[in-house]
Amino acid sequence: MTSFSALDRQIAALMRRVAETAILPRYQALADHEVIAKAANDMVTIADTEAEALLAEGLSAILPEAAIVGEEAVHADPALSARLDNGLCWIIDPVDGTNNFAAGKPPFGIILSLSDGGDIRSGWIYDPLQDRLCIAHKGLGAFVNGERVMARPTGQTPPIAAISTVFLDPAQRAQVQARIAPFYSLVDIPRCAAEQYPRLVLGVNDISVFERTLPWDHAAGVLFVNEAGGMAARPDGSPYRTDQHGQKGLFAASSPSLFEEFVKRVSA
Repeated sequence: MTSFSALDRQIAALMRRVAETAILPRYQALADHEVIAKAANDMVTIADTEAEALLAEGLSAILPEAAIVGEEAVHADPALSARLDNGLCWIIDPVDGTNNFAAGKPPFGIILSLSDGGDIRSGWIYDPLQDRLCIAHKGLGAFVNGERVMARPTGQTPPIAAISTVFLDPAQRAQVQARIAPFYSLVDIPRCAAEQYPRLVLGVNDISVFERTLPWDHAAGVLFVNEAGGMAARPDGSPYRTDQHGQKGLFAASSPSLFEEFVKRVSA
């Protein structure tokens, strides 16, 4: 396998090329027939499918021994998720924040990660509008546009929590209001993991809560937060892995102490 610095250069070039070829030309220029609803609150566009094909082709050339799991490919054939369980595997979210993209507004981005038997080894999160590339490698730290970063809490009192209630049932929504709202400043989520995880590192949010935890949405972000010195894990503190099929619930915080305090609040 190539060195991480060389790998990062290859991945960065690929992500920018795909953004310039398949994504940005269609931003605010999608025809009605180029947007399809996969399910409630879940869109796919021609940019998603074309970008995934280009990313898969490029990643195969960079590391041919790794399997590939893409969001849209799994939507078409759920059995492909089994590739996450054994050996090296590229994980692709070609346009994270598709609902935003389809509506012609930011944020949206490309998320790539590399796992090994379910263990997240590397992650790349690219925002093509800001040309911001977040990179993390397990045990080697987190970086934004080549500069090492450490997660910093907002310093606000109460702490700022970005929590989505889109996929929560009524009982879970009631729990948010009873156990979380009195102790945190609740803010809207960006509906884009490619933006939400960087916000935890860059001093914008202190807490994020996720119900659905699909690997293409979360693997790179979890690694990025943890390598920056924050904490992202399952609610019981166990590590997030890409081979935990169907498991729900994920907390992320800009520091371990904020994570632990939040767990105590929701468990009270």
